[in-house]
Amino acid sequence: MRTFVGLWRLLRVLVHVLHGMAIVALRFPAFDVQQRQQRIGWWSRGLLRAIGVQLVVDGEVRAGANLVVANHVSWLDIPALHAVCPRARFVSKADVRRWPLLGWLIGAVGTLFIERERKRDALRVVHQVAASLQAGETVALFPEGTTGDGRTLMPFHANLLQAAIAAEVPVQPLALRYSEPGLDWSPAVSWLGATTLLHSVWAIACARGVHVQVRVLPARASAHADRRALAQRLHDDIAQALPALGDVPEAAQAAPAA
Repeated sequence: MRTFVGLWRLLRVLVHVLHGMAIVALRFPAFDVQQRQQRIGWWSRGLLRAIGVQLVVDGEVRAGANLVVANHVSWLDIPALHAVCPRARFVSKADVRRWPLLGWLIGAVGTLFIERERKRDALRVVHQVAASLQAGETVALFPEGTTGDGRTLMPFHANLLQAAIAAEVPVQPLALRYSEPGLDWSPAVSWLGATTLLHSVWAIACARGVHVQVRVLPARASAHADRRALAQRLHDDIAQALPALGDVPEAAQAAPAA
């Protein structure tokens, strides 16, 4: 039965991804910024529904230019955060561009790619992010640099936070947690070690009742901050929020479809 459900969800995901690629290729050139953001939010929420993941949101990302940082658990983090903040441009590792179908789509919506193994590339991306923030945009990144187990946080890398400090814009932390019925943490969503993207997609598609909770935490000022101290404060903010995101409250409302 779960295999049938998984195959049905995979079919829905494939159709949704192809639909998104068609929109980006054929309609994005004629869209203004607001229309693009509306479509990104709509598509991201649709992807979560297609693969069987329920989104629960607590709070709103502040208006205006800001740097959004979040803990990193899965490839699903990107559509989950885009469903909450569709205006965000992501900073992502360069090999994401090689993902089947999704890589092209992620790049087409303005993602900034970084070669993490090249230290000099971090400086280039810092300048790009700072320029985007100074232009009034919102940029999102995962300061752990790779996916964790979802239960605990790895240390935050401070380098890219320098962009917010240079642009003197706030940094808004978001806490993400995936759960399944009867489980505070979702083993299906865990994306560690040698797990491939396709294996991860299949595991999630076959899972029962996965929820992703996104809690928007208070923004922190960055002007004149020490980047390592700022990274530690943001790390502590998210680490303290994660344990409170256990069981999904019955009254919690999923993000509205649009």
